[in-house]
Amino acid sequence: MSRSWDAASYDVVSAVMDGMAGETLDRLDLDGDEVVLDAGCGTGRITARLLERLPRGHVIAADADPDMVRKARENLPPEVEVIQADLQELDLDGAVDAVFSTATFHWVPDHDRLFARLFAALRPGGRLVAQCGGEGNIARLKGAAAEVAAEPGWDGAFDGFEPSWRYAAAKETAQRLEQAGFVDVRCWLQPYPVEPAEPVEYLRTIPLGPWIDRLPEERRGEFAQRVAERLGTPLVADYVRLNIEATRPA
Repeated sequence: MSRSWDAASYDVVSAVMDGMAGETLDRLDLDGDEVVLDAGCGTGRITARLLERLPRGHVIAADADPDMVRKARENLPPEVEVIQADLQELDLDGAVDAVFSTATFHWVPDHDRLFARLFAALRPGGRLVAQCGGEGNIARLKGAAAEVAAEPGWDGAFDGFEPSWRYAAAKETAQRLEQAGFVDVRCWLQPYPVEPAEPVEYLRTIPLGPWIDRLPEERRGEFAQRVAERLGTPLVADYVRLNIEATRPA
């Protein structure tokens, strides 16, 4: 999760992803008094909805990006514990009752290490409910970005470049979770096409980030615009989500 983020822009354009995040949150059964880790909280938009379901509980919101953490602290009430943390190195002071995550795990390169740290963070009987990019995610969008990056005139910015996402398959992920010690594992893929209201800003801020980070500021908008033109109107992001449910044995 080493890419840089524009948290202010993300806070606006990520609304297109709220539906899939809401569906994930609906799968997390809560009594209202639990301690829950939001693993990859971003700017705190979905964390706020999680907090509403925990009137007697506590939320720990973690993100690796310092700008996201700053924005989350601005957006969330002071009772939410917001921390900067690499999920591959996660080490909490105490165990949590549940781990919730949305649109984050595909940014983590080592899923074996990730699931081991989340398993360690959970109390016995605790649940993991998550969603992230899965096998086949944004295939058309990635293809358009690769075509634009291959055009002349980018001064070698994309020489030898491959995006750093890990879009895992459901079966592979289930096996990794079981190897980490989880039981009652369920993983499945779900197509989830979305149509962003501000397509160029959305492309620049979220899915094209790995390409954008390699360009000088004055050329980033141009790259996003050219990808948007290849994708056509209306622009539809061809998301495929990997849904995850698992439990640490009691």
